[in-house]
Amino acid sequence: RKLDKIVTSKSMGFPIMILLLALIFWLTMVGANYPSSALSSMFSQLDGVIRGFLSDIELPLTAVSFLMDGVYKTLTWVISVMLPPMAIFFPLFTLLEDFGYLPRIAFNLDSAFKKCGAHGKQALTMCMGFGCNACGVMGCRIIESPRERLIAIITNNFVPCNGRFPTLIAIILIFFASCFSAAKTAAAGLLLVAFIIMGIVITLVMSKLLSKTLLKGIPSSFILELPPYRKPKIGSVIVRSIFDRTIFVLGRAIIVAAPAGAIIWILANINLGDTSLLNHFTELLDPFGRLIGVDGIIVASFILGFPANEIVIPIMLMCYMSTGTLTDYASLAQLHEVLAGCGWTMQTALCVLILCLFHFPCGTTCLTIK
Repeated sequence: RKLDKIVTSKSMGFPIMILLLALIFWLTMVGANYPSSALSSMFSQLDGVIRGFLSDIELPLTAVSFLMDGVYKTLTWVISVMLPPMAIFFPLFTLLEDFGYLPRIAFNLDSAFKKCGAHGKQALTMCMGFGCNACGVMGCRIIESPRERLIAIITNNFVPCNGRFPTLIAIILIFFASCFSAAKTAAAGLLLVAFIIMGIVITLVMSKLLSKTLLKGIPSSFILELPPYRKPKIGSVIVRSIFDRTIFVLGRAIIVAAPAGAIIWILANINLGDTSLLNHFTELLDPFGRLIGVDGIIVASFILGFPANEIVIPIMLMCYMSTGTLTDYASLAQLHEVLAGCGWTMQTALCVLILCLFHFPCGTTCLTIK
């Protein structure tokens, strides 16, 4: 009761909630760098072994490039970038659930979602969306009302997932935080928090709009019994979160990523006239891109990045540098040099950040919604 007077109070409830979520994000982003690099290195070494095997069985070079530069590279990129953050975020999130704190978050946010004609439990599914929107959508099963469940599903994508954080952080650091050289990391963190809050505000606004138009109805009553705090069972939490959430979502991501990698390779390596199909595609999208403050390559990158948000920047670099395969950047300085050389300004960067925050769900989330 003493703890609840603090964590559910009007003055302390929200700051504690924001600090806890910020700590989880920080641990996820910092902790995921090391296993992600290790996985990337392992897949790179495996790449050489598989190419050698395919060469030994005398597979045509075009087929080798299609399998390795298209399907394999996209698939391993998605695994190495998606797996570590999910393997860290979901156990941490499940520990909060096991401890009994998640119902307190729902209690704190219930009135805000109630005013928007949505369900208080949507607060929990929204928080899960920060780890992965597909898991956030899966979590919407806890909402009994079909109308309110649909509102929660439709609006879950407005909060950025782990796949969009690297893009948001990279662009904020190289185009905006550089103005604050003395406290660059702190400035980048504050700007990222501002974008996260913007996503939450839009979630509430769109929930209100849907509840007043397409999904009219009276909000259902939400009786929440706050469970007692208990010591988390760390072993079972880790096993449950990895197998029930991480592996499940990763499996769906792989199903989407493999064919998408094949399509990206075909577009980049098959020519129509003097230029590739990918260039024709970006030129077709360029007028629309200019209309919304970006260019055709950026719009094409978001469309082709449908299997996973993590590959949007690599696709951009592939198009800008005309490499024909997904291209990573060695450092933020190199990324800034390439993007600035291709005509990016602060206005372009801001438009890309907004597009990254509010664009359509990734393939895994769409498959989960279906």
